[in-house]
Amino acid sequence: MSNFPLTIKHLGLVDYEPTWRAMQAFTAQRGPDTPDELWLLQHPPVFTLGLAGKREHILQVTDIPIIPIDRGGQVTYHGPGQVVAYVLLDLKRRGYGVRELVQRLEQTVMDLLAGYGIQAARRAKAPGVYVDARKIAALGLRIKQGMSYHGLALNVDMDLAPFQYINPCGYEGLEVTQLRALGIAENPDSVAQKLAVQLAMTL
Repeated sequence: MSNFPLTIKHLGLVDYEPTWRAMQAFTAQRGPDTPDELWLLQHPPVFTLGLAGKREHILQVTDIPIIPIDRGGQVTYHGPGQVVAYVLLDLKRRGYGVRELVQRLEQTVMDLLAGYGIQAARRAKAPGVYVDARKIAALGLRIKQGMSYHGLALNVDMDLAPFQYINPCGYEGLEVTQLRALGIAENPDSVAQKLAVQLAMTL
């Protein structure tokens, strides 16, 4: 367990853009003694396009909104049934950088999945967590003056069809999966609670 205070907030189903703006505002106004925060939530259907995002990776335009944002990476999809964890951390205070944060986030998901008897793995040069080469968790971060926001998204029990409208994270033909497809019938809120505990120990 980290020695640094971590305020955990379960926000439920919330729209993407105001949540993103709230992360920016929190990061901009925080001081050296501001406790870190972990936000657990779900989003209505939305595609987000990272700073390096190329529109060519959006294969089919639908009525699902496309929002260009300030995290790293390419395009991904968020929707109900996917657990999103936003990590608002003072990395300078914690004494590690973005690469270690990515590794810690990936390890958290791998440890969580191991608890369900699922063997997961990293992939070189493609951040995230994979089960049998299918992506189950995506990562995207923004670091500003040593402070992180955005985070990870874990597919639990959702409609995976919108992933077919994009090259997930910019990788053509990349398949995705979720806990339900792997035989784990657990609701997203319960998974979010477990993920929060695991993150608090790993971050």
